[in-house]
Amino acid sequence: MRIRSGLLAAVALAAITGCATPDAAPKQTAAASTQTGTAVAYRRLTESQYRHAIRDTFGPAIAINARFEPERREEGLQAIGNARLSITTSGLEQYIAVARSVSDQVIDGKDRDTLIGCTPEKADAACAEAFIKTRGEQLFRRPVTAEEQARYAAIAADGAKAYGDFHKGLKLALTGMLVSPDFLFRIERAVPARGGMKLDAYSKASRLSYLLWDSGPDAALMEAARTGEINSSKGLEAQVDRMLASPRLSDGVRAFFTDMLQFEAFETLSKDGATYPKFSQAVADSAREETLRFLVDQLVTKNGDYRDIFTARDTYLDRNLAFVYNVPFISAEKWAPYTFKPESERSGILTQVTFLSLFAHPAASSPTIRGVKLNEIFLCLQIPQPPADVDFSKVQALEHGTVRVRLTDHMTNPGCIGCHALSDPPGLALERFDGLGQHRTMENGQLIDVSADIDGKKFHGSTGLGQRLHDDPEAAACLVRNVVAYGTGRAPDPAEAQALAKRTRDFASDGYRLNALFHGILTDPQFYSVKLPADRPRGLQSAALSVRTKDLSGASR
Repeated sequence: MRIRSGLLAAVALAAITGCATPDAAPKQTAAASTQTGTAVAYRRLTESQYRHAIRDTFGPAIAINARFEPERREEGLQAIGNARLSITTSGLEQYIAVARSVSDQVIDGKDRDTLIGCTPEKADAACAEAFIKTRGEQLFRRPVTAEEQARYAAIAADGAKAYGDFHKGLKLALTGMLVSPDFLFRIERAVPARGGMKLDAYSKASRLSYLLWDSGPDAALMEAARTGEINSSKGLEAQVDRMLASPRLSDGVRAFFTDMLQFEAFETLSKDGATYPKFSQAVADSAREETLRFLVDQLVTKNGDYRDIFTARDTYLDRNLAFVYNVPFISAEKWAPYTFKPESERSGILTQVTFLSLFAHPAASSPTIRGVKLNEIFLCLQIPQPPADVDFSKVQALEHGTVRVRLTDHMTNPGCIGCHALSDPPGLALERFDGLGQHRTMENGQLIDVSADIDGKKFHGSTGLGQRLHDDPEAAACLVRNVVAYGTGRAPDPAEAQALAKRTRDFASDGYRLNALFHGILTDPQFYSVKLPADRPRGLQSAALSVRTKDLSGASR
C-alpha cells in the first residue's frame, strides 16, 4: 500500500515535539510540564554516551554506523561546551538516519520478541504501551509521562494502521523516541531547596551515572531515584559505593580523560609520510588506546596516586606501538604490559606517543605547542595566543641548528618572552622525542640539550619534567577542577574557589586517589545544587519541523 508522504506528518512532528526555534531553549511541552521541577540545563549527549545508551537499552549487538556532529570545547572541556550546543539541520538528519537504523535492528532483528516483550501473536496495543513505557524510561532516563505514553502509543497505532503492520508502527514510535530532545539531551530539572535549587531525583541520578559510567542510570539507580532513596545521605552514598565498585567505572574514567586530554585532535591528526614513515591510522588508534589503558590501570585497577601518571614507566603496548617505541613485542595477545627501561627517558603520560604526536607539527616537533598544551591540560593554565604582529622572521630564518637555538632567539622579542617563558621550558625538556614520539638524541647533527628552567627552578629532560609535574600542587588542583566541571557541565565560578581548595586538600589527604576524589565529590550535596546560567541553553533547531513520516520510517509506501 502506498501512503502519501504527508499522511503521517502530524505523527512525525509529534514524535519530536519540544524542538525549539534557533537560539532558543526547547519548548516546554505538555508532557514536560508534568515533570517535577524546572528544566535548568540541556547537555547534548556525546557520541560515546549515545552509543552506551543504545547498548544499555537494547544490548551490545546493535550496530551504530554514523558520524556525529563535532562537540565544542570551552574553558578546557567539551563537557562545558556541550551545555551550549544545539543540533543543526544536517545533524538532525544524521540522528534520524541512525534512529531508523537502530529501530530496524531492534524491531526486525532476531531478538525482536525479547526486546519488544511480546511475540507476533500477542502484538497489540498493550504490548506497544508496555514497550514504550519500559524502553522510554531507559532512553529518557526518567519515567515516561502519561502524555508521552499516549503520544507514542498513538504514533504506533497510526503507523500500524497505515502500514498494515504492528511492528512497522512500533518502529515508527521507537524512531520518534530516538530523535526526541528527551533522549538526545540530558535535560536536568531542579526543585526548590533551602538556599536555592537542587536537582530532582532523576537528574541527580543521571549526573552521578554519567560521571562514573558515561551512561544513563541503571535499574538500581532508577529505583533509588523513584523511591527517593537517592536524596538521603545514606542512600546516595550506597549508590556511589556500588557504582565505584563496578567494572563500568572504566567507561567513565576513559570518557573523562578522553575529554580532558583533548583526544578529539586524533580526528585530524596527520603526519608527513616522508618524515615519519612509521605513522599510520593504526598507530594513532593504538596510541589513544595505550593512554586510556594506562590511566585505567594506574587509577582504577591499582587505585594509585594520580601524580604517578607523570612518572610511571609501566604501560600497555601492541605491535603498532612497539614498532614506534622500538622495543620488542613478544606477547601472543593483542595488548601486553610493558615497563620502559630508565635509559629510555620514558616517564609517564607526557612521553607516550599520544601526547607527543598530538601536540607537534606534521613534520616536526614543537616545544611551544607541547608546553602550551601541558600547561592547559594538566595545570589549567591558559597561555594566550601570540599577537598578530609578532615577527617570526628570525625563527624561520634559522633553518639549521636546534629548536632550542631558534626559540632562544625568538624570546629576545619582548612581546613573546612572557608566554614563552612558561611554554617553552617544558616543551624543550621533551625534545628528545620527535613529532611522532620516537626517541632521538641528535638534531641537525647536534646533541639535543633538554635542560630547562622555570622560575629559577632547574630540571632536566622528560624524567625531570615528569617529577616536576608530580610534585606541583597545581596539577592535583587542576584535576579536581576538571572533575567537578565535567560532572556539572559548567566552569566553577570564583565563589567556589574555597570549596575547590578544600576538595583539593581532601584529595591530597586521601593519597591522591581518583576513587576517593569521585566519592567525595559525588556524596557532597553541593555537587547537585543548581546555579542558573545568565543565558539559558539552546536546544534543537527548527529543522525538526520539516521532518516527514518517510524520514522516520525510511520511505513512503
